[in-house]
Amino acid sequence: QKNCRTFSRISAYSCTHKDYVIIMKIDLLTLYNYRNYNNLNLKLSSNINIFTGFNAQGKTNIIEAIYFSSLGISHRTRTEGDLILWGKDEASINVKFSKRDINSILKIILKKNKRKELNFNGEIIKQKDLPGLLTMILFSPEDLMLIKGSPLLRRRFIDIELSQISRIYYNELVQYNRLLLQRNNLLKKIRENKKLIPMLDTWDEQIAKTAAFIVEKRLRGIEKLSKLAQKIHYEISQKMEILNIRYNIHNYKNEALNSFDDLFNFYIQALSKYRDNDIYRGSTSIGPHRDDIDFFINDISLKSFGSQGQQRSSVLSLKLAELEFLKLETGEYPILLLDDVMSELDTRRRDNLLSLLQDNNVQTLITATDINLFNSHPKNKFFKVEKGIVSE
Repeated sequence: QKNCRTFSRISAYSCTHKDYVIIMKIDLLTLYNYRNYNNLNLKLSSNINIFTGFNAQGKTNIIEAIYFSSLGISHRTRTEGDLILWGKDEASINVKFSKRDINSILKIILKKNKRKELNFNGEIIKQKDLPGLLTMILFSPEDLMLIKGSPLLRRRFIDIELSQISRIYYNELVQYNRLLLQRNNLLKKIRENKKLIPMLDTWDEQIAKTAAFIVEKRLRGIEKLSKLAQKIHYEISQKMEILNIRYNIHNYKNEALNSFDDLFNFYIQALSKYRDNDIYRGSTSIGPHRDDIDFFINDISLKSFGSQGQQRSSVLSLKLAELEFLKLETGEYPILLLDDVMSELDTRRRDNLLSLLQDNNVQTLITATDINLFNSHPKNKFFKVEKGIVSE
């Protein structure tokens, strides 16, 4: 109950002690020929794991391995061959973890010039089956650019969150990208042969259905995240700032679209309206691949007018809201990965964040170059990383 009150004070979210007993945790991470690790067996604490050392020693590689285990992609490279130790032909990631008191083993085998192999509890699975097995949240220096950076960063952010709680969403997202590529190829052919124009009708209907599904889920997700982040940020800002997060549908300025049918009709009409322009450009100008997410402090655009401190505080609020969002949607906290961001937070925010994680038993992996950023605490487990060697 004491821990729960502490969380409520920091996050402004009510709870009970039973609700906040961590269920998901990684027990053992094994890396073989992964990045600069020849053979690593890492037994993790169920709470805070802190990896310190100089730059380019392999700290972020540990974070990346868990991220890759969760989504099947890296947040640092699009070339899977980069993950294999130089001079080797194969690498693997093994994660032993417990979820709702059920122990599981996830294994990923990477081979040069071949597709990766995914194995869950001894059975081969496909990429589409991976999201949601091991949920995580990554907070890296790149996330500090989330508000003022490219819209692509913000779309990727919400897509990762929704893919982890809904495999259907992930599959629809893959389908949409496939349809988008095919429509764009057809648009380029139409520039040479106008007789192909009627073929767009079939593609437009399929794209409108998939786009409506994706955007409806994004709208609901952002609405929930905004409410959670608003409560958290109100406390972080000492009750001076109200944070709002809004989903922005590209080229739509009228009243809100609230249902799948509304969105489907909008996209059917918009795809027709911009068809001539799309043919001229050879690409699709409307759809969830063009949408954005806007952030406001006291109804003022955070991207245009917010200070650097306000932007960083808002990103921290968003990351804490992600924890709650995934907890509410899945029934358990995700693994939290904090990669070299603690030095970017001031002492008060850093201490509040660590206290929240310790009190609520959120399994966390933190990388940093300065061990002095952290106080000694029974729930903190420290590791030293040097040239691919990890020691307690």
